[in-house]
Amino acid sequence: MYGTDPKHFWIGTKSGARRVFSEEGVSHPLGVENLKTLDEMATAIAGMRRKRPTMARLVAKLNEGVSGAGNASVDLGGVPPPGDPGEHASILERLGAMKYESPKMTPERFTAKLAEYGGIIEELIAGRDFRSPSAQLRVTPLGEVEALSTHDQMLGGPSGQAYLGCRFPASPDYAAAIMHEALKVGRRLAREGVIGRFALDFVTVRNAGGEWEVYAIEINLRKGGTTHPFLTLQFLTDGTYDAETGVFLTPLGEPKCFIASDHVESPRYRAFTHHDLFDIVARHGLHFDQTRHKGVVFHMMNAIGENGLLGLTAVGNTHEEATAIYNKALKALDDESQSA
Repeated sequence: MYGTDPKHFWIGTKSGARRVFSEEGVSHPLGVENLKTLDEMATAIAGMRRKRPTMARLVAKLNEGVSGAGNASVDLGGVPPPGDPGEHASILERLGAMKYESPKMTPERFTAKLAEYGGIIEELIAGRDFRSPSAQLRVTPLGEVEALSTHDQMLGGPSGQAYLGCRFPASPDYAAAIMHEALKVGRRLAREGVIGRFALDFVTVRNAGGEWEVYAIEINLRKGGTTHPFLTLQFLTDGTYDAETGVFLTPLGEPKCFIASDHVESPRYRAFTHHDLFDIVARHGLHFDQTRHKGVVFHMMNAIGENGLLGLTAVGNTHEEATAIYNKALKALDDESQSA
């Protein structure tokens, strides 16, 4: 099969990713992996605080969490100084009050999954101009590593860790930097025998000098939410992505960008059928124009009648144009659903 052998599953876990980052010299947040209990997490946090006493917020992650669903934020405000006799108990109290990204997660469920699958605790990176980009790569059956694309992820949820969509390509300010780090991981995965598509998630922040700092967060050994909109653009335009410049060009040399989401939803959208969607984009001039290579492409349309949910990819020549097309499509859907 053109895909990852199950023996490499460990690399795609949160603990496995941190191990690979450390061994390959890839910058990643301060943290501890392979934890099984909240008590172990509390001990790990105490050790982290000795290295970084000013650390205020952390994120706890289950090894097998997907799209942020296994994450929880931990606030260390009010915890006694490192080494204080009451520090461990106070940290445990904060862990008991952590905020889960998924509304379905409970303390009991998190603790049970932590004991079964393990997890990590790491510093929650924050700073000026915080971004959450990702890089997509592929290892061919011949063991060659190919750089495919970069995206800026659109995140939401209680603490901004849940994947909602993406913008392509990632900002040129750091696109080359994250791909440089991603290729280190790609070469390691090729040596391990991994084949097929995979992605790396990063966070980036500006430092005091105005430069972008890059931190690797996790490895996804699979196609992800950024795969299908990128393939949609690639198949519709026959263009290619240049990893060095961070630009996607059509055969005529025209740059292309897109904004895509899997979470275009409203209870009112349940009034629509597939035919309604096609009619709406045509009447509003939003349909994908094969000559200009601009417009809207829908996906996940089977969910609209029951859940009022669909996916949307809006393509333009610039980020601003793609965003304008995306917003125009949302307005058209909202206006039409209100009339319906």
